[in-house]
Amino acid sequence: MKPEEMGLESVQSIFYQANFIRDLNIRLDKISEGICETSLVVQERLLQQHGFIHGGVIATMADHTAGGAARSVSGDKDVLTVEFKINYLRPAMGDRLRCSATVLRAGKTVIVAEALVYAGNADKETLVAKLIETLFLADDPKARAGG
Repeated sequence: MKPEEMGLESVQSIFYQANFIRDLNIRLDKISEGICETSLVVQERLLQQHGFIHGGVIATMADHTAGGAARSVSGDKDVLTVEFKINYLRPAMGDRLRCSATVLRAGKTVIVAEALVYAGNADKETLVAKLIETLFLADDPKARAGG
């Protein structure tokens, strides 16, 4: 199996192992080399006090989707987020979120990816956030926890 095929298969097999992702019901829609796309149906419990989709939901979706894009090019290594910066461009409203993430650079030890998050409905969606993220390639992610 080619390294890129290993990455794609790994994303599909591990995406839902993250309990919080299952709790939010973020769906993996598309995975290809260096690209990951996800979606989420908005529920009332995901809204903040003003009725907008909570920024934490948006950040989680962007982070996990960028991680999926990174994992698609990391071969047999796993990835861990080192840092990310997110810009909230406008309040997120609508009945769904969609996220598209792309690897900007894949190095031997670090991957940089970006994610764009859109909110809206079937007729119209609006870009609501942009994330840029650095991920570390790890042979054994649990060994990185220290302790």
